[in-house]
Amino acid sequence: MTTANLLVELFVEELPPKALKKLGEAFAAALTESLVTQGLADANAAVASFASPRRLGVHIAGVLARAADKPVSTKLMPVSVGLDADGKATPALLKRLASLGADASAVGQLRRAADGKNEALFHDSIAPGTTLTDGLQRALEVALEKLPIPKVMTYPNPSGEGWETVNFVRPAHGLIALHGTEVVPISVLGLEAGRMTQGHRFEARVDPVAITHADCYALQMTDEGAVIASFAERRAEIVRQLQAAAAPLDLKPVEDDALLDEVTALVERPNVLVGKFEEAFLEVPQECLILTMKANQKYFPLLDAAGKLTNKFLIVSNISPTDPSAVIGGNERVVRPRLADAKFFFDQDRRKTLDSRVLGLAKVVYHNKLGTQGERVTRVQAIARGIGQQLGGEALALKVDQAALLAKADLLTDMVGEFPELQGIMGRYYAQHDGLADEIAFAIEDHYKPRFAGDELPRSDVGVCVALADKLETLAGLFGIGETPTGDKDPFALRRHALGVIRMLIEKNLPLRLFDLVNIAFAAFVKGLGHAHTDVEIFIFDRLGGIMREQGYTANEVEAVLSLNPTLIYLVPKQLEAVRAFAGLPEAPALAAANKRVGNILKKAEGEVGEKVDPARFVEDAEKALFAALGDIAPQADAAFEAGDYTASLQKLAALKAPVDAFFDHVMVNADDPALKANRLALLNQLHRTMNRVADLSRLAA
Repeated sequence: MTTANLLVELFVEELPPKALKKLGEAFAAALTESLVTQGLADANAAVASFASPRRLGVHIAGVLARAADKPVSTKLMPVSVGLDADGKATPALLKRLASLGADASAVGQLRRAADGKNEALFHDSIAPGTTLTDGLQRALEVALEKLPIPKVMTYPNPSGEGWETVNFVRPAHGLIALHGTEVVPISVLGLEAGRMTQGHRFEARVDPVAITHADCYALQMTDEGAVIASFAERRAEIVRQLQAAAAPLDLKPVEDDALLDEVTALVERPNVLVGKFEEAFLEVPQECLILTMKANQKYFPLLDAAGKLTNKFLIVSNISPTDPSAVIGGNERVVRPRLADAKFFFDQDRRKTLDSRVLGLAKVVYHNKLGTQGERVTRVQAIARGIGQQLGGEALALKVDQAALLAKADLLTDMVGEFPELQGIMGRYYAQHDGLADEIAFAIEDHYKPRFAGDELPRSDVGVCVALADKLETLAGLFGIGETPTGDKDPFALRRHALGVIRMLIEKNLPLRLFDLVNIAFAAFVKGLGHAHTDVEIFIFDRLGGIMREQGYTANEVEAVLSLNPTLIYLVPKQLEAVRAFAGLPEAPALAAANKRVGNILKKAEGEVGEKVDPARFVEDAEKALFAALGDIAPQADAAFEAGDYTASLQKLAALKAPVDAFFDHVMVNADDPALKANRLALLNQLHRTMNRVADLSRLAA
């Protein structure tokens, strides 16, 4: 079979930068997958994807010119239907053969084989392998259909035939399909495949660029077209230049992967330059300046060794003039009005105190079923006070109340109106300007934390209380009106809020009962909500289970702990560590199985099972031995549990294996004597309680 490396490139107008990385990866993956499925490429073939502002491409090693032929076995029909009593073909069989392109001469070559309880006729043939032309045509069409296109454009067919239109993410102007040096004659989007493409708009050395071989694409695009076609290589080159430009200044660019991806999608051959602005703008909080430079201008602000913003920034240009002063000057002129706007907003906002803005929240709608932001603030205050009382008494509750009152006030500032991402952060700056204590100011900023996975938690108890209150109010309110997450849809980010509650409870070691927190949250709604308390608790427990499984605990270990509905979330990791240590004991499997058996017996028992055991009613030595062992081990296990040493508590149970095994070998629990039966059930009830304080060990049974 003839093999050669394959290159496919689709040349288009500027692609949406925020989607380019995914488009490039999806294009390469879908095209390769289709060729592999058709037998034209190997599943382990080396694949390189290309994605620049004006092109999507892929290079696949070792692609066949024609796929191997495949044996095909087609089941026709039962023998009794296809052949008559004389063994001749019936009309039904002949018709079926005709549909496969065979005639009566093929009857003698049919294979008879068992098919369930019957015998069936099978037609064996060889299917010719797909040619690369047909296979690539199909693969390219499939790849384009699967592209995660954010928005489709409709434009005239490039072939110029009639009034036909084409739908794609951006108008396409060129198609390359090279198998080694040979053009594969395919067409898509009104384009015929060839070997010609275009390089950089202004700096290409050759225009157009004629790709001589599939393997020469990247080199020719760099050398003749002045384009780094690979997204990954272009990104790495930008990182290298950013670091090289910052190093002589003893500064470092801000780290932002999303910005780096977006800038990589905006340039074809990056050239990093250094710009600067007036130091007077540094009076504005650096978060504002950094955000406006990144979001509006795609610049990389430069920080000093202490992480403080300087008046210098890095520009990633798409051109490399001999004298870059005009490019630098132009960018400096463009950024200046942006920074001036930020300074104007900051100066204007400080003319009013945060406290004076609180009343205005009564005019801002939060949710049509949950009222205004003003009403929401009142609820968050009530919840935060309740949490503060539990954690630090009246002194903490007073601070928490003030922070909660002011937490949303910055929503009415000009700066947050322009940059919603700065909510909380600006509240902190304005609170400090108003002379409030840092504890209150930082709580205003921190009450949104954690904003995302891995984000830091609030710095103080005040911030923790307000952050918990804010998230619990959101969960209670939206669950109460039926706005719950479904499948992969979570428009109000309730999963993130639940994860935030869990992280704070665990990482801050907060001795707060989840049941109490949920009740406090629902009680804050004066008008009342539906009975969704349990739904919120279940939702939080589901998120907790997910977190624990991500940390490496098995589903059985997590279920063993969470099935008991632990009231103190912060103890769950310790309980899981104890369960894992117990599961490693040689006695664990037998005890887990016995525990499951005990649970089933108690569930099936008629009436209420007592816990008081009368030793005088024992008949068998095995029940006496189990009672004695429980009397010795249970106090030790309970003492370790009360001391918070869950691992020791569970490991004490190992000594129960022998007496438990003996009990089930020699004792009939459901005795004919009702009193004897009740006594034995009571003994098992004691055993069950002792074994399941840390976790439901029956969940560990195979």
